[in-house]
Amino acid sequence: MRALTVSPGTKDSLRLAEDFPEPAESEGGLLVEAVAVGVCGTDREIIAGDYGEAPPGGDRLVIGHESLGRVVQDPTGRLKFGDLVAGIVRHPDPVPCANCAEGQWDMCRNGQYTEHGIKALDGFARDRWRIEPGHAVKLDRSLGLLGVLLEPTSVVAKAWELIDRFIERDPWQPENVLITGAGPIGLLAALLGKQRDLDVHVLDLATDGPKPQLTHDLGATYHSKPVHELGFAPDLVLECTGAPPVVFGVMDAVGPCGVVCLTGVSTGGHQIPVDAGALNRALVLENNVVFGSVNANARHWKAGAEALAAANRKWLNRLITRRVPVENYREAYGPPQADDIKVVVEFLTA
Repeated sequence: MRALTVSPGTKDSLRLAEDFPEPAESEGGLLVEAVAVGVCGTDREIIAGDYGEAPPGGDRLVIGHESLGRVVQDPTGRLKFGDLVAGIVRHPDPVPCANCAEGQWDMCRNGQYTEHGIKALDGFARDRWRIEPGHAVKLDRSLGLLGVLLEPTSVVAKAWELIDRFIERDPWQPENVLITGAGPIGLLAALLGKQRDLDVHVLDLATDGPKPQLTHDLGATYHSKPVHELGFAPDLVLECTGAPPVVFGVMDAVGPCGVVCLTGVSTGGHQIPVDAGALNRALVLENNVVFGSVNANARHWKAGAEALAAANRKWLNRLITRRVPVENYREAYGPPQADDIKVVVEFLTA
C-alpha cells in the first residue's frame, strides 16, 4: 500500500512508498481506510529534520497526525463499517505516570508518551491504518472531508476547557475574547468562542485573502493592527501565533481578572525588549492568569467532534483551501501559498 514516510532527522527525506507493509494487528484492532490527512507546521518541521522518531526497530516514520478515515473492521462492534473516524494522536506512556494512568496523556509527566506520525508511532498518511478502538473518535457522517479538522479542533477544545476552569474562580463572567492568529487553530478557536456566545475578536496580519471574510461570516470582528492599538482590554485571549511580540503584547493588554491561553509555539532565538517588572506587576495586581496548552486527551477529542457537528458546513469547508491528491504530495508539503489556511492530502473521497 501507499504511505508517506520520512527518515527522522534527515532533511527533505519525504517520499511516497508504493509498497509499504499493511498495518500489523499489534498496532490496534480497529482497521481504518484512510480518507485524508491534514498538513500542519509540525509535519513541515519533521520533514525539515528538526525532530521526529521512527517506531522501535525502524528507520522510517509514516507522517500524518491529522487524520480522517472510514472504518473497515472493528472487533468490538462499537463502530460500523463505513463510519468516519479520526485517530487520537497521543498514547500514554508505558510506566504510566500519574496523569497517563488517569487518561490524561496530554499532561504526561515523564515524556515517554508516543504520538502517531511524530514520535515512535507510524502516522495516518497511508492507505490503511490501525489503532485501538478506544483511540478512534467517531465523526458526524455529514461532515465528510471536514472531519479532518478534528485534530486541531481538539487542541482548541482543550484550551477552552482550561479557560472555563480558570473563570470559575469568581462570579464575574467574561464577555469577549481576543484570538491572535487566523490560521486553522485561530479560526477554530474563534468558532468555539462564538459557540459560547462571546464577542469574538480575531487579530492577524493579513488584510486580504480569505481570513477577514471568514472572520466576518462567523459573526466576529477582524483586526489587522498591533495589539496595543485595539482600543479595548480583552477579557480572554487565545494566543495562536507564537510570535514573541504578540505573546507579550496580549499579556500586557488583557483586562483585570483576565485569562491568557498560549497555544502558539515560539521558535526561539528572538530577542525583544520587555519591561518584565511592569508586566509582572500588572499580572499580579490584576489577578491575571497566563498558561500554555498543547495536545488533547479523549475528552477534548469528543468535545471537538461535537463542536464540528454543530458548526456551519459551508463555513468549515472554506477553511480547507487546498485539496491535494496523495500522488502530488510534494505540492501539499511544499512552501505554504499566500491564501493557505488548511491544506489536505486526499487518499479517497469521503
